[in-house]
Amino acid sequence: MSPTTILIIIVIYFGLLILISNLVSKKSSDNDTFFKANKNSKWYLVAFGMIGTALSGVTFISVPGEVGNPDLQFKYFQFVLGNALGFIIIAKVLLPLYYRMNLTSIYSYIEQRLGVISYKTAATIFLISRTIGSSFRLYLVVIVLQRYVFDAFDVPFALTVLISLGLIFAYTYRGGLKTIIITDTLQTFFLVSSVFLTIIFVCHSLDFGAVEAFEAVKNSNYSKVFFYEDYLKGNFVLKQILGGIFVTIAMVGLDQDLMQKNLSCKNIDEAQKNMFTFTTVFVIINIFFLSVGALLYLYAEKNGIAIPMVDGVARTDYLFPEIAFKHLSIVPAIIFLLGLTAATFATTDSALTALTTSFCVDFLGMDKTENQNKPNIVRTRHFVHVGFSALMFLVIIIFNSLNDKSVVTMIFKVASYTYGPLLGLYAFGLFMKSKTVHDKFVPFICLLSPAICFLISKNSAALFGNYVIDNELIIVNGLITFLGLLMISKPATSQTKF
Repeated sequence: MSPTTILIIIVIYFGLLILISNLVSKKSSDNDTFFKANKNSKWYLVAFGMIGTALSGVTFISVPGEVGNPDLQFKYFQFVLGNALGFIIIAKVLLPLYYRMNLTSIYSYIEQRLGVISYKTAATIFLISRTIGSSFRLYLVVIVLQRYVFDAFDVPFALTVLISLGLIFAYTYRGGLKTIIITDTLQTFFLVSSVFLTIIFVCHSLDFGAVEAFEAVKNSNYSKVFFYEDYLKGNFVLKQILGGIFVTIAMVGLDQDLMQKNLSCKNIDEAQKNMFTFTTVFVIINIFFLSVGALLYLYAEKNGIAIPMVDGVARTDYLFPEIAFKHLSIVPAIIFLLGLTAATFATTDSALTALTTSFCVDFLGMDKTENQNKPNIVRTRHFVHVGFSALMFLVIIIFNSLNDKSVVTMIFKVASYTYGPLLGLYAFGLFMKSKTVHDKFVPFICLLSPAICFLISKNSAALFGNYVIDNELIIVNGLITFLGLLMISKPATSQTKF
């Protein structure tokens, strides 16, 4: 498929999203609409749209690409099982708490439980974590667009990033969450359709029926799911499941982005129905993504396709687009493009809205009654939206100059450092109800904990007899933060009811 054709499809796609945004936000574009979607979202739309937000372009490209690594294969499914357990804990423990307190920003809980400085610290951790994580996810699709589209027009990488963020800004800055609920539903439809249709097209190219495809994947060198031979390695099953649980609790349950969607439902019952439905679909769709990876490697073997090289380094992230754009017909190439675009932009638009919401509520107090009628409050929100777009631009440019690894590996590694303190803060708040903290010392604990974890991670093999720390690093991080908070704790003046 030619770069011009790809570009035309992208323009039509974003034209549709901008049209939807204008229709959705036509009646109202105030802060209640932007932050909470007027508290009137349908749970089934939220559940379906969250699939696109949770999966992202990382799942779409990096997960299938990593299947070819002998030490990984279907290892990611161990992590997904942990994710599922984490989603259930969120639905049963955290969502009831957030609804009882009628929160707009979930970090308001920390303010009421531990104090203002702790609250600002938690919100700052989210802003940093989500900015980095979402920038990484957007980076993944931008490098694909750069390689297969914009390089043909001699467009510099920085301009490609700027165009991508500008398009996202164009359809999110007015309607915010209310727009996202609708556009993410559409984008998830493209994403889910894409993965199923890709399997069909690749199977057809390999002359596989459904049974033959299943047997081929099962008997291939790419389909090992559970790694239990060596607990010292990062792929050990228990490490992956535990890491999946706690990464999910931190990156979803303690993250304003996905929780903002849940809190837009009418009540707790609908929010929980949303989470349970979402969890089921999430597990199933990840099985198909891993299967796509195995089929792509089988296809590459049969047709003599090598993993694309960038600056002398093999990049498995490029295998899927390489096959889709250069070796399959135009229809599967279009399907792939729509799925990739939907997966990545469904994540980034949601994150940009959540970052704006958190800053406006947690630092500017826009949800407080005395501030809601201030002049130019909506304009201020627009400036914040622009600011976070610019910040994501800078992070992507920096990451592009440094990265030579799979993006999925980088995202969860960074999350272990940035979300760990949030895990410790909420664990202390929920389980130590007779205690509070000396508020002014909390930022130091939340800085010290990731620093200690970095040293442990770098020296784990030497310290623990060749034991390699993987996704369970977030547990260590949260535990160190929790213990640090205990050290600066004091008796609460009254037993907390939260």
